[in-house]
Amino acid sequence: VQLQASGGGLVQPGGSLRLSCVASGLRLDYSAIGWFRQAPWKEREGLCWRTNDANTVCAASLKGRFTISSDNAKNTVYPQMNSLIPEDTAVYYCAAALAGDYDDYTDWTEYNYWGQGTQVTVSS
Repeated sequence: VQLQASGGGLVQPGGSLRLSCVASGLRLDYSAIGWFRQAPWKEREGLCWRTNDANTVCAASLKGRFTISSDNAKNTVYPQMNSLIPEDTAVYYCAAALAGDYDDYTDWTEYNYWGQGTQVTVSS
């Protein structure tokens, strides 16, 4: 299983970014895909998730700024991030957990496979 995250970069406050996570070696229909981020000196934070039955949800703390979609044919999950603020600066990771291997898809410790991360910097 490999996960390739991309799409990060430098964006001004109020701007948008769409990240992508291409998964190989697994099928989205049999996996949960989660997006997490980690800023320096902060704990890893869960952002958005796509469960194996295609339900999508993002953390309430994001106040609707982030959404998540997927393309099964491309085995790719896309978090869309809008109204970015400097506090969104972090390394963003996608992760996968196989159906049956997780109980709580929001818990990062239940994900067995991780991408390499992509840096998002929000700054003027």
